[in-house]
Amino acid sequence: MTASASNIADLVRASAHRGPKHVALVDVTASGEAGNRTTANSHTWAEFDAAVDGEAHRLAAAGVAPGDRVVVRLPTGAEFCVAVFGVLRAGGVLVPVGPGQPKRELERLVADSGAKLLIGDPGGVDVAVLPPPTMAPGEEFTAIGSGEDLAVLGYTSGTSGSPRGAMLSHRALLANVEQCAALRPAPVTAGDRVLLALPLFHVYGLGPGLLQVAGAGATAVLLERFDPDQALTAIREHRVTTLVGVPPMYAAILAQPVERLRADLATVRLFTSGAAPLSPGLLDAMRVATGLPVYEGYGLTETGPVLTTTLAGGVPKAGSVGRALPGVQVRLVDTDGRPLDQDEDEPGTGLVAARGDNLFSGYWPDGAHGPDAEGWFRTGDVGYLDADGDLHLVDRAGDLIIVNGFNVYPHEVEQVLAELDGVAEAAAVGVPDERTGESVKVVVVPAEGAELTEDAVLDHCAGRLAKFKVPTVVEFATTLPHSPTGKLARARLRLPLA
Repeated sequence: MTASASNIADLVRASAHRGPKHVALVDVTASGEAGNRTTANSHTWAEFDAAVDGEAHRLAAAGVAPGDRVVVRLPTGAEFCVAVFGVLRAGGVLVPVGPGQPKRELERLVADSGAKLLIGDPGGVDVAVLPPPTMAPGEEFTAIGSGEDLAVLGYTSGTSGSPRGAMLSHRALLANVEQCAALRPAPVTAGDRVLLALPLFHVYGLGPGLLQVAGAGATAVLLERFDPDQALTAIREHRVTTLVGVPPMYAAILAQPVERLRADLATVRLFTSGAAPLSPGLLDAMRVATGLPVYEGYGLTETGPVLTTTLAGGVPKAGSVGRALPGVQVRLVDTDGRPLDQDEDEPGTGLVAARGDNLFSGYWPDGAHGPDAEGWFRTGDVGYLDADGDLHLVDRAGDLIIVNGFNVYPHEVEQVLAELDGVAEAAAVGVPDERTGESVKVVVVPAEGAELTEDAVLDHCAGRLAKFKVPTVVEFATTLPHSPTGKLARARLRLPLA
């Protein structure tokens, strides 16, 4: 598949050569009063490849030289796809951002990356701008850049809260496409029609979504944003076979009538999930409602992005993110980077470290804090390996709460809160405490109609948690903040609620 590819845009060229008339993109727009009909524009791989050539020529004419950073600020759709591969074919460095990114954040990203150009809406930021691309064909353009050349600068907040640009080479991204494709069953094959309703500017939508489709020569069914009604309609009308999702998407799907799910999802063979933890309850509910399991994966921007998946073991396991992809190594280490002994009766909890050709080249601009001399990178996540070798994540290392020297994992507190009647969602974070260094603060979202009190929350926790793990602060909210892919944004919760 990618054996002959050296530039990521080669994936599009190869798919166009293999199946020029095979549909590459189905760009879906909802229509009708209830969103129960859709219109769609379809483009073959030959048309898509020619449009990428046209975009590469347009960028070169605009002065984009090899290594220049180009911000793409477009919603999910065919224009986004053409812009992405056009930048890469022209030798530029893709800097993907969300179309709704606030001006202040966009200004910082443009300044930090030194971007030469922005494709799409500049949002009031002072930068050279090109309008969105078209599907107009261009003369064949020979791809510029390969191997260790920088391909994508993916900004990620990590645990610091300050976005940093992870430098992803063509080598890293192509390696991850191959590693995922080596799984059995393969997550994407040429015959698949893959629903992509994820934010494609996020590395999860870009890698396991768009790049996997390009590598396999499959068909991407594109939705600008996820809506359960529109998504189910698109799945039925366009005979979608694979859904790349995140937990909130599956929760929204499950809110639809079971009879509709079984009818609209009849063509689907595979559900995958990533970017945020998939609760055991959601996993079970999807299996009951649809008859299919959801396979969960784990990764991060710095790893290109996928590291593990339950597809590798063949069986979804509640609470587990599975085993390492072919060609990827995962191990647990202590805070000094020394491997943990996993031969004990009880699994040891440690920091997750990874090694593989899919790893990034360090952080922009100087490659700092990348993989060590032996190729290992500590992800910042804490986890353990069970007897089958499957990875279970406990928490982010930066989210760890230390009370009087004792470790408190937010996930443990949140699991206890989930057992309390009337709790729809809850999060635990550490806040400064003069006496204990840190203490536990929880933010609780009550279920509709529930009447929860601070005392009820504290009493529930006191009966199930060690004293140092019991919250000292309880706040109530109507919602919790999440990233575009559903990951809990804990940093915001450390501040008092307005």
